[in-house]
Amino acid sequence: MSKNCLLCGVGGQGVVLASRLIAYAAMEQGQAVRTTETIGMAQRGGSVVSHVRMGSEIYSPLIPQGEADAILAFEPGEAVRTFPYLKKGGLVIADRRVVKPVTASLGGSTYSSEAMLGFLRDNAGTLLILDGDEICQRAGSAKVLNVALLGAAAASGILGITLEEMKEAVRRNVKERFIEMNEKALMLGQEAARKDLRRQTGGHGDENDRTAV
Repeated sequence: MSKNCLLCGVGGQGVVLASRLIAYAAMEQGQAVRTTETIGMAQRGGSVVSHVRMGSEIYSPLIPQGEADAILAFEPGEAVRTFPYLKKGGLVIADRRVVKPVTASLGGSTYSSEAMLGFLRDNAGTLLILDGDEICQRAGSAKVLNVALLGAAAASGILGITLEEMKEAVRRNVKERFIEMNEKALMLGQEAARKDLRRQTGGHGDENDRTAV
């Protein structure tokens, strides 16, 4: 059995680090892992997409369209752009704040967060929305959105990686002086996802909570 996770965002948001943390946690479980990135003008606000595939039989690092179990989106427009990769009934976890990429800026197109989130809400199996600005403020750094999304993924249970396993990946791969704020971001991301799951299930989110700890 395999799990496929696609992470997408804009250059500078920590997409690649988040994918490596997932890969580390999965390898610690004894799974085979393949990853790859597609980076377009990342240092200038271009799109960044990372593929993470985990399981016993994985022959390519690229996730085929329609096969991603989850999309972790650092920006709602990138979630819409990569949506064809999501399998039917799959999960999208997205930050609500728009970061307009270079391609949209050059094209002069409108870029509405609510329109994009509405599309995801109507078409994804499950959509969890994070308020990344609030989480980053509470965690004490504007650079921990990537880890907050991992906390939300742990809460959902979609990748089969627990919060404690994510914490261990952070401890092993993040500089010591940044560990505390990243652990806080993990907890806040988990908390936000659980709250959204409870809201969507009418207060019955226990099943998802059990998979997260």
